Amino acid sequence: MQAIPSGLAALAAAAALTVVAPQSARADIRIGFTGVLSGPQAALGQDQYDGLMLGIEQLGGSLGGQKAVVIRDDDQLKPDVGAQIVQKFIEKDKVDVMVGLGFSNVLMAELRRIKESGVVALSTNAGPAPIAGRMCLPNLFVLGWQNDSMSEAMGKYVKDQGYKRAYLMSANYQAGKDKLAGFKRFYGASPADEVYTQLGQLDYSAEISRMQSAGPDALFAFYTGGVGVNFVRQLRQAGLMEKLPFFSESLIDSNTLTALKEQAVGAIYGTPWATTLDNPQNRKFVESFKARYGRLPSEYAVGGYDAAYLLDAAVRAQGGKVGDSKSLAAAVKVAGATFPSVRGKFRFNTNNMPVQNLYAYQVVKEGDGIGLKQLATVLTDHQDAYVADCPLK
Repeated sequence: MQAIPSGLAALAAAAALTVVAPQSARADIRIGFTGVLSGPQAALGQDQYDGLMLGIEQLGGSLGGQKAVVIRDDDQLKPDVGAQIVQKFIEKDKVDVMVGLGFSNVLMAELRRIKESGVVALSTNAGPAPIAGRMCLPNLFVLGWQNDSMSEAMGKYVKDQGYKRAYLMSANYQAGKDKLAGFKRFYGASPADEVYTQLGQLDYSAEISRMQSAGPDALFAFYTGGVGVNFVRQLRQAGLMEKLPFFSESLIDSNTLTALKEQAVGAIYGTPWATTLDNPQNRKFVESFKARYGRLPSEYAVGGYDAAYLLDAAVRAQGGKVGDSKSLAAAVKVAGATFPSVRGKFRFNTNNMPVQNLYAYQVVKEGDGIGLKQLATVLTDHQDAYVADCPLK
């Protein structure tokens, strides 16, 4: 695996098919992409963007036969910035679709403008509990996962392995709370402890010492990007990766494995996708992503790539028309069950959250490097816990 190219390099790679500037000429279908593209979590947003651009390139620079233009902005992981970008997309750029939409705290700040505009919005990462339930919207679709789902899979898996005193850790924000709630829902027992740390924190020495004192028989943690890398390295330095069964979700991906390498061996994680899933669309995706960007894709890249193929199917079903937001949203809903997702089986539930399989994978030594081993299909055609609270039918 190779290092992630800079945002500048990724932008240059896509320039042949897309004009990325707010002042670009009006195109047939206009897409606003926003996500975190700077700071420790930048790899997550970059992967979503790169996946989207690769999908559009493979579709000939068009979606449903209409030329595509993508306008890209960095929300800096700041809710107020994300809200301002969405407002700009709607009022100035006149986009037909918004893609990305950042972390859960950023998406929640963008929600009012998404609702009022009626513009189709595809979240390729965040799926916070409120928008899965009573705050669901007919024009907002989550292509990645409902926040709780991968943690629910890990909760069930850890329970099935017989661990009685799991220790839980996460960052203190909407997604972090959702993740631990999901784990507990399927774990079914009281955890040894439940610890929330500052969002973006890099030093966990005090929390690791506190965890050791609690004497748990397993650890489940949710940290992403560079934060997750620091966390695993500090567990390894404390000698815990060899002693304490370590479970996570959204922490292990191609980006963090590039940094961690053998330090991640033994880690078990929950996911709806892996590079090794055996279906034609996934093989095409993994091979072409690596050829284009010089690295393996992550589950964040999946959301962007699937967004391109989903929009292509929806716009095609509309006969190429994108001006009617309500009609386009209805087409996206239907296309969710028919477009070629790299995950294989996929559809949107009544609350526009994914219905998909969840797996347990482990990082293992493979020759001179590392690989991934599928341990189980933990949940099949899994629905989130909030769908009954959504007024959409």
